[in-house]
Amino acid sequence: MPPRVVVIGLASDYGCQVQITNTEDHLLDVLGTIDLSYWQLALSGHLPKEYDIAIIEGSVTTGDHAELLKSIRTTAPTVIAIGACAVSGGIPGIACQGVHEDHLARVYDGAKVPAGSGGLFPAPVSSVINIDYQVPGCPIQPDEFIAVLQRAMMGLANRPPREPLCAQCKISENACFFENGSACLGLVTRTGCGALCVSLGKPCAGCRGIADDANLAAAREVFSANGINSNTLDSMLALYNSASESR
Repeated sequence: MPPRVVVIGLASDYGCQVQITNTEDHLLDVLGTIDLSYWQLALSGHLPKEYDIAIIEGSVTTGDHAELLKSIRTTAPTVIAIGACAVSGGIPGIACQGVHEDHLARVYDGAKVPAGSGGLFPAPVSSVINIDYQVPGCPIQPDEFIAVLQRAMMGLANRPPREPLCAQCKISENACFFENGSACLGLVTRTGCGALCVSLGKPCAGCRGIADDANLAAAREVFSANGINSNTLDSMLALYNSASESR
């Protein structure tokens, strides 16, 4: 019997669910080995009572989100968090800076705040439940998603990359932005994307989250040594990692 899989979205732009459709040649192969019981973006219907693998996109911003996650964890033997929003809080996590009520007042300017606006500071899925696998990134890389899903289906251990992105840049022989006095988060961001942005001439923005082995103190010294204010590191990290407990 193929594993019953559900895909659920919380607070996000659903871009990572769109990326699942971009797995192209692999998608049909995967669909042939699973029972896709529910996909919030692409299928009609309701979340079934029983399923084996839950794929979750988006950050937690409401009490309903938290209760849903607890229910999912009780039901699903395997939970996979996909995308920066689910893994580290992502861009919604920027709201963690400052006072939540002040943010709402600024956005709605005295108007009634919609009930669905969220009453919690945005947080990663792991702040509410334990997760078994994760696919970081904004958006996720389709090939990495397929690889992680296959590992989950085979019951293999989750083995996300631990080292910073700089390791991949050295393999790819990318020029370092710091050599030109420009800031880049590759020295503290977990690898696994193939240094895509840097290879295209853009500095790493940190969407894959802070690497397990990252040394933030040393990174600040690198910034300063290259004529960049060390506080720039924190302001850059805030884009995707404001809700991350590892900061």
